Amino acid sequence: MARFLKKSKEEIGTSPDELIFRGDKKINEVQLRIIDFDANSLAEETIKTVKEVLKYQEKDTVTWFNIDGLHNTEIIEGIANEFNFDRMVLADVMNTQARPTIKEYDNCIYISIKMLQQAPNSDIINVENLSLILTESILISFQETKGDVFEPVRERIRKQKRRIRNGGTDYLLFALLDIVIDNYIYIIGVLGEKIEMLEESLLLEPRQEIIGEINSYKRELNFLRKNIKPAKEVILSLAKMESDYITESTEMHFKELQDNINHASDSSDSYREILSDQLNIYHTTISSKLNDIMKFLTVFSVIFIPLTFIAGIYGTNFDVVPELHYKYSYFIMWGVIIVIAIGMLIYFRKKKWL
Repeated sequence: MARFLKKSKEEIGTSPDELIFRGDKKINEVQLRIIDFDANSLAEETIKTVKEVLKYQEKDTVTWFNIDGLHNTEIIEGIANEFNFDRMVLADVMNTQARPTIKEYDNCIYISIKMLQQAPNSDIINVENLSLILTESILISFQETKGDVFEPVRERIRKQKRRIRNGGTDYLLFALLDIVIDNYIYIIGVLGEKIEMLEESLLLEPRQEIIGEINSYKRELNFLRKNIKPAKEVILSLAKMESDYITESTEMHFKELQDNINHASDSSDSYREILSDQLNIYHTTISSKLNDIMKFLTVFSVIFIPLTFIAGIYGTNFDVVPELHYKYSYFIMWGVIIVIAIGMLIYFRKKKWL
């Protein structure tokens, strides 16, 4: 499965506002959940139809309408009709392969961003497309599958945390995006620890397997950067956006999001450079070791060349060879060999070749 770009042949030529589910079906049944609250009241319920949400529009409260599962075209079309959204908005929602983006319409702000989660007890990173539609009184979130990633936000609402209970839909939007970006930072941090440990083992013992580990981490980092870079553009646009749906008190929080996403982006770039440096260190270390081995072999080859020359001369089978019948010729030859060998070793050491 392609991790960077995926488009089926059947989608080519279809209208951009056609409500077609583009992605992988991850759950069987779509679940609709409502959390409605203000500073003094809280209501939670699971509903069956989109029409049940309309009663909350008449209340002066904040409503969080969450949809788990995007494959039911009837429900998505019902949202478009009941809330009078542009069909392009819901078409983008159903396209889970689309690039993260932010668009402002007459009656809403649409945000799409990739949500990354580390699978429990595994190194696998799960990717989910998260779509958010912000209106004055309702925030609609679309998830591909039911999960507990936003449970901390729900708990803050249930425990009557003052800031989120007194805030509007724009502050709720900030709280959800903050969870997404915190997950970016967490995943990069976990991967970063592995990369730093790899650097220590690389300096101590550069094994052949390290090449595979470095390449594996580079693939993961490239995948993270592919999702974080567009998210950075989305958060930057959101922080600069002047909209009636975003209050001045919440703008400072979006600037905080901007700082966090910059931190995640810079960290991914830094670790990518570290991996490139580690690859260079590995090749340099291996080359240095190979040079040391070649130097060692070369030194001893050079020492044994003259010794082999002497042995070759006195190993000839001619009858007339000088010193052949001399009593101490054998010992003299060994003496010359030893002196030459020791002399060359001393010379190499002075030259610091050994």
